[in-house]
Amino acid sequence: MMRSFSIAIIILLIPLTAALAQSPRPDPVAVQRQVEALFEPSRDLLNVKLAVDAMVDPSVNTTAVRSMIDRMAAEISAMAGKDADSTAKLDALKRYLYESGPWNDNRSFQYDLDDPLGEKPANRLLQRYLTMRRGNCITMPILFLVLGQRIGLTMTLAEAPLHVFVKYTDEDGKVWNLEATSGGGFTRDAWYRRKLPMSDRAVANGVYLRALSHEEATALIAAFLIEDHIAKGEFESVIAVSDVLLRHYPNFAYGLVKKGSAYSGLLRRELAGKYTRMDDVPPEMKAKADQWYGQNMEAFAKAESLGWRPQDGQIE
Repeated sequence: MMRSFSIAIIILLIPLTAALAQSPRPDPVAVQRQVEALFEPSRDLLNVKLAVDAMVDPSVNTTAVRSMIDRMAAEISAMAGKDADSTAKLDALKRYLYESGPWNDNRSFQYDLDDPLGEKPANRLLQRYLTMRRGNCITMPILFLVLGQRIGLTMTLAEAPLHVFVKYTDEDGKVWNLEATSGGGFTRDAWYRRKLPMSDRAVANGVYLRALSHEEATALIAAFLIEDHIAKGEFESVIAVSDVLLRHYPNFAYGLVKKGSAYSGLLRRELAGKYTRMDDVPPEMKAKADQWYGQNMEAFAKAESLGWRPQDGQIE
């Protein structure tokens, strides 16, 4: 984590690859406008997910994916039956996705144990999940959610460390956790806390295990853009995206951590391999480096104040 280093040590870090350092970088202001548009009230979460996926990979056929989702939702509704209650609809959704049958061409949707966290960018695309039928803890709950919402179920997303799941409210107003990577089964908070340890403070502050608002769920889905910009060495855009997401979801610890990591990325990119001594750094660059270092510290401090811990993952 960058805050543990002095500026002098940062300069000696291994430099980024030449490809990242020399590639043209997008305008952060334009990036912010694109991301802010995701929060338009008219957008549902499927619309948000498809827009984000298309920003990461312009080859995504959003029209085809939307059509497929609409068809799937219609088939699930038919499977549940006319005038079905929420329980029957939920059972039909689980069966449609996780049991093999003619409704899914005998190809059920399964957890991709080769990439369970969706670390490969291509595996985070909803289109790929629909095609390959192998998903992760990002794509599986999102598909489960958008189909559930389309058939009239009350659902939203929730977070645990390095994990996303679904919160479902039944007809009696009781809220249930549904684990999309395990057949959509009911899962208690205690199970998540045991399998994915988190601090009491993080839970109390709503960083984890809380049903997210539509605005917060939009920010969570849009975080895919952060990963994409980091992979390309576009740290200014990481900061731009993070700033938008944090305006809409102030307690988004993941966004704070990635913002802090982006400042460490700027320091590596602009200093590492260019200067061997502190005395060689021009005053204006030294001022920038000091500012970036301070912003790195501030972002991580805010995340920790919410209860986030380094063992929760996703740090630099």
